[in-house]
Amino acid sequence: MTNEVKDQLVQDHAELYDTLVARRYFSKFVRITGHLGRVAAEVEAEGRLTRTEARVLGKYLTAVAGTFRALSHKYLMTGRGETAPRLTIDRHESGFPVAQELMTMAVDAQQAEKHLAGMPSEAELKDRMVRQIVGDLTIPTALQFALSQRYYYEALLAGGIFWARNDPDAQWIEDVSNSGSERRHFLVHWAVWDTQVNLPVVHLMDLEDAGKKPLPNDAYRWPEAQAALMAQSVGGLKLLTIAMGFDKDFPDLHPKRLRRIILGPMYSASFTLQSGPISKVLEGAKAPEGEDWALVWTVEDLISDREEEVKDGWFSSVLRQVYKLDPVAGAELGATRQDRMIILPEKPYQVLVEQNPKGLQGLRKFVVGAGGRLIPTL
Repeated sequence: MTNEVKDQLVQDHAELYDTLVARRYFSKFVRITGHLGRVAAEVEAEGRLTRTEARVLGKYLTAVAGTFRALSHKYLMTGRGETAPRLTIDRHESGFPVAQELMTMAVDAQQAEKHLAGMPSEAELKDRMVRQIVGDLTIPTALQFALSQRYYYEALLAGGIFWARNDPDAQWIEDVSNSGSERRHFLVHWAVWDTQVNLPVVHLMDLEDAGKKPLPNDAYRWPEAQAALMAQSVGGLKLLTIAMGFDKDFPDLHPKRLRRIILGPMYSASFTLQSGPISKVLEGAKAPEGEDWALVWTVEDLISDREEEVKDGWFSSVLRQVYKLDPVAGAELGATRQDRMIILPEKPYQVLVEQNPKGLQGLRKFVVGAGGRLIPTL
């Protein structure tokens, strides 16, 4: 890694070193993640997600909230002691914790039972706190830290976490044989915390399976398919590259549609460095704490237009997908279409409407109103 790259990372990454700052950060994400499920439900109601897709996506959104809940326990005592850990976030075009935080959390999860076995119970820790406060008239900082770490390991052990990598799973949809085909239909889904952009990314693939065994029950094809999909989940690869590579490597698996849902960036006047129109919107809003944010949600979609028979060696042929590309962006986008949405509270939205910047005009807006009510706008 060059010194220039190291300097850039130092500028982009920031430690939350103060107790109140860290708690405000997690409180903000509690609010934000609470709205994501309602956005997914709205998109489903519009017919842009099936019920199965919305349910699968909802589980990943709940897992993202679980990750922030676990991290909030780990960093509850930030700034309250010399050894208290500090959360590192990517404050440039992300707003989320850096990927290393997720990798460390995965290692911690493997040892969660061991840590919990060596800790006093919650009741015992609280009892010791009371005795220290009443008997010694001192703040039980060390005991508070121990309890926060217990909560952290309990959260990891309970599961429901969005990990750095969430390996592919398959949801059976229907037998395509109903339409005269012998193929099975699966929704294959997986997710990663993209290390390049420090954002959670979910993939949904509509897959037709012409194999003798259902794909998830095939001890030969399924592990290979899982490994291939995870290997191509790094940032920067176009959907067209992923789908065509998979289509070529697995002749009896036919990826009919591939979507990539990028959750973020999160922009906040308090925590991130932003440029362009969103910066002016948040600056102009002067919103109170808890309402000074905006979250962008991007959906890239690649759809198969048709199948073609192509030669595979001297005497055989295979079916390959021909994908429909965006008529304007075409090969540069590597997808059929791209939709971007922005979720933000009322005050920043009012400023957004007043300024009407060109860079944000094409985004679908979801406004968080009074009482957390979600208001979709045109």
